[in-house]
Amino acid sequence: MCGICGELRFDDAPVEAGRLAVMRDQLTHRGPDSAGLYIAPDRRAGLGFRRLRIIDLSPNANQPMANEDGGVRVVFNGEIYNFKALRQRLQARGHRFTSQSDTETIVHLYEERAADCIAELDGMFAVAIWDERSRRLTLARDRAGKKPLFYVQSDRLFAFASEMKAFFALPGIAMDADADVLPDYFLRGYVPGPSTFYKGVRQIEPGTLMTVDAGGGVAVRRYWQLEYPPAGAVPRIPAAEAAAGVRAHLTAAVERRLVSDVPLGAFLSGGVDSTIVVGVMSRLSAAPVKTFSIGFEGDPAYDETAYARIAAARFATEHHEFRVAPSAVDLVDTLVWHHDGPFGDSSAIPTYLVSQLARQHVTVALTGDGGDEVFAGYRRFWAALAADRIPGVAAAAADAFLAALPQPRHERSRLAELRRFLRARRLSVDDRVTLWNSIFFDELDALVKPDARQRTAPFAPPSTRAPAGLSALSRLLYANFTSYLPDDLLVKTDRCTMANSLEARSPFLDRELIEFVARLPDAFKLRGRIGKAILRDAFADMIPREIDRRPKMGFGVPLGTWFRGQLRDYVRDLLLSSGARYRATLSGPFVEALVNQHLAGRANVGPQLWALVTYERWLQLLPGWRRTAAAVASTAASTPARSAG
Repeated sequence: MCGICGELRFDDAPVEAGRLAVMRDQLTHRGPDSAGLYIAPDRRAGLGFRRLRIIDLSPNANQPMANEDGGVRVVFNGEIYNFKALRQRLQARGHRFTSQSDTETIVHLYEERAADCIAELDGMFAVAIWDERSRRLTLARDRAGKKPLFYVQSDRLFAFASEMKAFFALPGIAMDADADVLPDYFLRGYVPGPSTFYKGVRQIEPGTLMTVDAGGGVAVRRYWQLEYPPAGAVPRIPAAEAAAGVRAHLTAAVERRLVSDVPLGAFLSGGVDSTIVVGVMSRLSAAPVKTFSIGFEGDPAYDETAYARIAAARFATEHHEFRVAPSAVDLVDTLVWHHDGPFGDSSAIPTYLVSQLARQHVTVALTGDGGDEVFAGYRRFWAALAADRIPGVAAAAADAFLAALPQPRHERSRLAELRRFLRARRLSVDDRVTLWNSIFFDELDALVKPDARQRTAPFAPPSTRAPAGLSALSRLLYANFTSYLPDDLLVKTDRCTMANSLEARSPFLDRELIEFVARLPDAFKLRGRIGKAILRDAFADMIPREIDRRPKMGFGVPLGTWFRGQLRDYVRDLLLSSGARYRATLSGPFVEALVNQHLAGRANVGPQLWALVTYERWLQLLPGWRRTAAAVASTAASTPARSAG
């Protein structure tokens, strides 16, 4: 796992090694083990690289990596799981290899197929390939969007990087906040790609490749997207055969992800997905699997460590756990920095901390990411489809009864869930799911000032981009796979693991597995109220009874409790200050009322306050980021850059 960056000039100015090194070294956390630079002979193109050594620990695997004559140069972040098969095929055709790395496979595959080679790569990746002969840059991102790749473009230059913070080193790139994305952020907790929080900064979308030529011409095309069969054309398959297929594909996916020349372990939450991953690992590994989990102080509704211990005992793992206290909010500035801006998903706190814990013992960790998206594991899928079946009279009576009850203690209580369920009953299926997964919904107009709202396109649910003819469940799964998964869950995992120089691998996002499951009937995924039905059937012998029957919790944080307790003063001082910077774009009176209602116990809005806290801290930190990067870049302009470390 690594950090990559680069620059392509369209004017007469050269790529400066010192400036490129500053861009590169903003990504040191992604690759602390070595560094590299490549500047083209005419100085119109340059590549930067930071390496985290995983496969082939020798200098032979350092990047930028070249082919035999130096006409092709590659920087690559990720893992190619089919690289051994590709390597054998390429060697049979006469290609000579000097390393054991997966990166070199990309170099030689590009020699044969140019940009079309990307479709043959099976893994997680963000890759940049400079072709000196055609004067063309090829950029690509993996199918699910596990690895990030951002870019900026002007009439003078094109630049790319694994994280947006690298662009602060570029003169002439303002990195101004984009107020137009505020409604999206406060609705979802993230900015949907390809947009970002910065004007002019975009991201290459999952399953997409881009080529940029020396004159600034850009071409973009999809090389893959997940396909579900139309509702009336779902292939028939016996349940036993489907379960056997799921088991075979997931076992193979885990096995492919055990290739490593450094210590390897797994995150273990005590949920079905991570339990299965650890169970398969334990059967494929000779030594005990190293597992890591996080618990919370202050609210047992958010603590899964008891279930994680059950799974750890079942598979005799070498288990490590850590309990998070309210002081973990001290990580706000760290998380804002690593996400390059505000991020509304507060589960970034435990994700960062479990990554920090794991990195003390391993360099690679397998996760359960993607299981809910692939197998319909979220309760909101069932609820969205079930709401149509609630009689109006019964719903009205329930509304009246709930209105008389006090506010729920936290957003995970059954009372809170029932309130959300009934509130969304009158909405369309798309809007129901949006409401259940939103931070602000009806309150968005009151929160965001009118000028920002007016510049924003009308909201369109992600599932409206789904192909016509799909079942309602397939549309919801498509929406999650193309929006919530790459823009929230995978962003969180990538930034929090890489902040700690830890590589995360996701067996549930294996291409062959997700394509197999997409073709299965809806009833195999969602059986009544039971999500992931076929997955549970396929691994019934591995899932402890207590874990199989437990209600789904997710990876949340007891913010409501924390913000009323030890963090009360922190929230008041930050959000009630008359000088708070959010007041330029958000309604100060609305935010003040929200804070006071929460602290008084009249509302439970911990997730909403977290989104506001990270937004305000970003606005406060942003000017300092610019000044620091400008000072470092100015110093670097007169200092020769080292090409390797």
